[in-house]
Parts: sequence; structure tokens; C-alpha cells
Amino acid sequence: MMTMPRRILMLGSVLLATSCTSPSPVLYTLAVVPGAEHPGGPRQIEVRSIALARYLERSQIVRSSQDYRLDVLGNDWWGEPLDAMIGRVLTQSLAHRLPGSTVYNANGAISATPDATVAVNVQRLDQDHSGAVVLVAQIGIHRKGDMTRGVTIRVMPSAAGTPGLVAAMSDAVGKLADDIAGMLTAR
Repeated sequence: MMTMPRRILMLGSVLLATSCTSPSPVLYTLAVVPGAEHPGGPRQIEVRSIALARYLERSQIVRSSQDYRLDVLGNDWWGEPLDAMIGRVLTQSLAHRLPGSTVYNANGAISATPDATVAVNVQRLDQDHSGAVVLVAQIGIHRKGDMTRGVTIRVMPSAAGTPGLVAAMSDAVGKLADDIAGMLTAR
């Protein structure tokens, strides 16, 4: 038979052990969003590494960077580094939008002599005061001369919570792919 102090000690140990564990994070990924086809693109397109604003380089999803502070979703994480994920999704999105073109990521196993290269600096990817996801990026295209453009894309989430936020971010990356595909097929 246990004494009362021993029971309290055991109960306290169990409570301490369970209170120190945190729930596993919920992992999210961006998805490829369909877009219009742009025929006549370069045959071989290399998507270079995506450069991210440093505040986005974290496992946790950044909801907002408004009012001089970051609002980070503590238990909602990206399933892979955000720069690699945007590069992967952008590569797939461009492959769908540019029929007849082979689009590959510079960090992948495949390499070829590209007819065009795509470089992207993501300066912002989070929500503003209105709740819209804002993607601010610089695009650089090297193809028989250089072409650069800054873009700002706004997408209102169609659902609440993190799933709606991530879906809107996916839509924003899809719109970025639309802009890049247009630049690659411009004459």
C-alpha cells in the first residue's frame, strides 16, 4: 500500500510529464493551381532557387507582418522549407502553363542548357489588414536579354483558418506562375 506523499509524488510526476509534451505540429504544403496555357515558350526553362525575405525562412507559417510585428502560427508548419516548396510548385505550375516547354528546377537532378532562366525574389507572402494574402516578388527572366518585373498579387482567402490561408497562398503562387509564363512567351 502506498503512502499519501508517495501517491502525490507519482501523480505529480505523471502530470509534469504530460504537461511538458506539446502536440505535434500540423504540416501544410502549397498546391499547384491550374492556369491558362501560354503556347510558344522556350524549349528548356530553368527555375533557379527562390530567394525569400528572411522573416519567411522558418518552419512556422507566417500569418502577417503588419504593424512592425510578425504573427506566426505556432503549431501550423510548412511541410518543407518554403523556398524549396515555392520552387517546386512554381516549376510544376510553369510546366502546366507552357506546353511544349521542359521546365526543371536548378536544384533538381536534371540539368540541361536552358533557353531561359527564371529567378524570383519573394519579398512578402502573408496577410494584410484586410485579410488578403499579399505576395510581393521580383521576377527576373534571362532569355536573349534580361527582363525584370516587380509584381504584387492579392488573394482573399475563400475559407477561414490556416487551410484557407494556405489555399490563398497557393492561388497567389499560381498567379505568379501566370505572370512568369506571360513574360516567357512575350515577343
